[in-house]
Amino acid sequence: MRDTDVAVCVDAGTTVIKAVVFDATGRELTVGRRETEVHHPRPGAAEQDMDEVWRAVAAAVREAVAEAGRPVGLLALTAQGDGAWLVDRRHRPVRPAVLWNDARAAPVVRRWRAEGVLERAYRDNASLSNAGLPNAILRVLAEREPESLRAAHAVLTCGSWLFLRLTGVLGLHPSEASAPWLDIRTRAYSDKLLDAYGLTAHRALLPPLLSGGETVAPLTAAAARQVGLPPDTPVVLAPYDVVATALGTGTTRAGQATCVLGTTLCTEVLVERAAPEEGEPAGLTLDFGAPGLLMRAFPTLAGTGVLDWTVDLLGLRDHRELSELAARVPPGADGLRVLPYLSPAGERAPFLDPAASGLVTGMLFRHGREHLARAVLEGLAHVIRDCLRAAPHRPTELALCGGGAASALWCQLIADVTGLPAVSSRDSQVGAKGALLCALTALGAFPDLPAAASALVRTGRRYEPSPGLTAFHDTEHAEFLATRELAATRWSGWRADD
Repeated sequence: MRDTDVAVCVDAGTTVIKAVVFDATGRELTVGRRETEVHHPRPGAAEQDMDEVWRAVAAAVREAVAEAGRPVGLLALTAQGDGAWLVDRRHRPVRPAVLWNDARAAPVVRRWRAEGVLERAYRDNASLSNAGLPNAILRVLAEREPESLRAAHAVLTCGSWLFLRLTGVLGLHPSEASAPWLDIRTRAYSDKLLDAYGLTAHRALLPPLLSGGETVAPLTAAAARQVGLPPDTPVVLAPYDVVATALGTGTTRAGQATCVLGTTLCTEVLVERAAPEEGEPAGLTLDFGAPGLLMRAFPTLAGTGVLDWTVDLLGLRDHRELSELAARVPPGADGLRVLPYLSPAGERAPFLDPAASGLVTGMLFRHGREHLARAVLEGLAHVIRDCLRAAPHRPTELALCGGGAASALWCQLIADVTGLPAVSSRDSQVGAKGALLCALTALGAFPDLPAAASALVRTGRRYEPSPGLTAFHDTEHAEFLATRELAATRWSGWRADD
């Protein structure tokens, strides 16, 4: 990029598409936004119209480019991960995309767990399969919709679908392919894993892995007309959103940790090697896109959707009002506690249980709306601590980002519950910033990702754990885990859909 050029970085989330314009110093200039709809054709199903997502991206980019009014030097892309986005030989959608939070494959995952498939696969893949990963979705489609797999040529993710529409290049970023397809030691597709999943007959659906210079391709003339950019503009496929977001906080070295306070609470620690032969299977292990680094990620199904639910339940306007309400009561919410497992798909990290359900305990007449608000925020903070406990190393601090990081109360609460200093970002669009760092490094503007992060990432407020609350939250966390262990013995009997 020339100093006068700008970069457009797309962050294609599940419900909101953002096209962020950055100048050469990494400063955010403008953001184009479009909402996308998640369809629920049956209980537990979560799907999106693939063409609708593409049109939303094109519209967001056009808006951002028009508002910036400056030459664009590159287009970078990160997106929601997992799921199954099927295309045929003409690169057209076969059916609506099945998303990462879809629950239809929960019976497959339960069967795999009972048969030992999950355990065996983890020892090669270092990722614990869940209902939202493409292997489970393909398995259930093979059983319920065999015609969809017969019509399919490739199984993609949101990011690789958009890269295909922008450049005509069919392939997967290694971060997107890591779970569930790669032998994490060789970082190559594993026929052994495909056999374990019962998907050997569908091996041809796995597209080429894109690495190095293969993640950069020119914008096609057809796509250029739709996004409002010149043909041949460099397009860079960055790692998918949980990895790109960690990078956008400046997490580039082993031992650093990030938590994304978004639709999923994704707690991540960078490591130099995977150790799938050790310990209980938990979480995901993702190719970070840099030599010698892997991301141990624990993307929960509990996240800001739980806050949305609480806001609606309590008749509040927004998350800010929820935080203000929670601030009225002391730590521990006077004994009210919440297990925040509300997803139809149960929970996937740091433990896997498709039947996991929410629970409120300790409720008495003295408890009011403010106690529930506080208990929900604390319950989600205990989820983060639980993920950190499952990570291979305890970090010295935790970078926080995502929409939830706008709540100073919640950030402080996370620092108190986890016992780690928490650091927010001054950038509002951290996933897009991570895509920018990847793109500038891939195009040679920086020698490596740490250099790009050092130059362009801006940290924000620091939250230190409250020293007088350490023992209190240790006791609270032990109670959280004990309550969950007890509840897990009854979860399968609580769900009306089981």
